[in-house]
Amino acid sequence: MTEHMTAEDVQHNGEPHANNVRQRLNWLRAGVLGANDGIVSVAAIVVGVAAAATSTGAIFTAGMAGLVGGAVSMALGEYVSVSSQRDTERALIEKERYELETMPEEELAELTSMYRARGLSEETAHQVAVELTAHDALRAHLEVELGIDQNDLVNPWHAAISSAISFTIGAILPMLAILLPPPAMRIPVTFAAVLVALALTGTLAAQLGGARRLRAALRLIIGGAIALVATFIIGALLGTSGIA
Repeated sequence: MTEHMTAEDVQHNGEPHANNVRQRLNWLRAGVLGANDGIVSVAAIVVGVAAAATSTGAIFTAGMAGLVGGAVSMALGEYVSVSSQRDTERALIEKERYELETMPEEELAELTSMYRARGLSEETAHQVAVELTAHDALRAHLEVELGIDQNDLVNPWHAAISSAISFTIGAILPMLAILLPPPAMRIPVTFAAVLVALALTGTLAAQLGGARRLRAALRLIIGGAIALVATFIIGALLGTSGIA
């Protein structure tokens, strides 16, 4: 059957489509993890403050500071990281363009060998490589060799905005959990809400990544519980000492 495949068939069945699916899953998984960061970070802050003081204004101010600071930090980190990735992709594109201009025969042979490695016969692989090179040599090499679509490079602004949004969404939960109940129930309700949320997001992240859901959920629950207990103890000690 592979002997009758056209160059277009091979290109449409290649890695770029799988890469696009993986990229979407990676973005979704990153969003879930960003929400986890928002949940744990802000929950730890508000629980620590609530353990030291009963003032709703103080708790709200601390929580909002953690939310805004965390969202900005996450967005900046993602922007820098994805910008570096985009610069690398652009450099690879320019390198591939230069090689196609200076050594076209070697690049054709390389493309042929890559299709041979995918299971095509020598004759079919060579024909596919020739046809794709004639149509768009740069695109063919970028997609098959590097898994890059020069018209769909990663966008640092998208990454930064989505990271900030996911962190903010996660941070809203502990803010509501600490502010809505009466003072005596604030900390228990926040503990329960945060641990349930971490169990759900951990399970979702594991499912997206193909990992064991129970283990992933337990890791987040235990880590979140440790963070909450630690900040509660610190807040209670500071409140008792009169420093808070």
